[in-house]
Amino acid sequence: MTALVTGASRGIGRAIAAEFLARGATVAITARKPEPLEVAAQELRDAVAGAVVLPIAGNAGDADARAEAVTRTVAELGSLDILVNNTGINPVFGSLMDADLDAVRKIFDVNVVAALGYIQQAYRAWMGEHGGAVVNLASVGGLRSTGVIAAYGASKAALIRLTEELAWQLGPKIRVNAVAPGIVKTQFAAALVAAGEDQAAAGYPMKRLGSPEDVANLVGFLVSDAASWITGETVRVDGGLLSTGSM
Repeated sequence: MTALVTGASRGIGRAIAAEFLARGATVAITARKPEPLEVAAQELRDAVAGAVVLPIAGNAGDADARAEAVTRTVAELGSLDILVNNTGINPVFGSLMDADLDAVRKIFDVNVVAALGYIQQAYRAWMGEHGGAVVNLASVGGLRSTGVIAAYGASKAALIRLTEELAWQLGPKIRVNAVAPGIVKTQFAAALVAAGEDQAAAGYPMKRLGSPEDVANLVGFLVSDAASWITGETVRVDGGLLSTGSM
């Protein structure tokens, strides 16, 4: 079993790669910067005896980089059974009326268009013939308005709809699901917890923020045979945040 995880040099992506390795998969990981990616790959190998980890540096927003990642995964690891679209960016905060449209365009290009591009490549290279499972990393911000990360939330809402469309189009051989985390303790979310972790977690029924492993455990389940009748779903992993009716 071979998985390709994008944006996997740190945080949620790296935790997902570690989860797959623990389940016995071989893993290809991508990220934009080669040096941190190589470090992550070696640390993942050191953590699991006999782990096979293939680092492939490249920008998810670049079509050639996506093609290289998929082609090398199949050529060097023998298959591409699992694809996790974890890469995401959020350079725009605050009111959409003040948002730079070029930045908004970039958010959608990386968070939505690149995810579809990776799925197209995986379909053509392996999954169209052999089947597989795809998981897209969405966000609770794609399920409910925040006002603060509005452009990012809109892109994740689009990714959720993309997940549903692809589940319908690619079944029964390929399952496509999404996960929607709340705030997870990563470098990516640092700006959202600037006032302090305890304050950020106060509105969560579980009274803590998420860990990368919380998300990775769910992704591991969704790509497993135990989830073989689940497709087109967006599963929240948010410590109960949306159940409170607020964000």
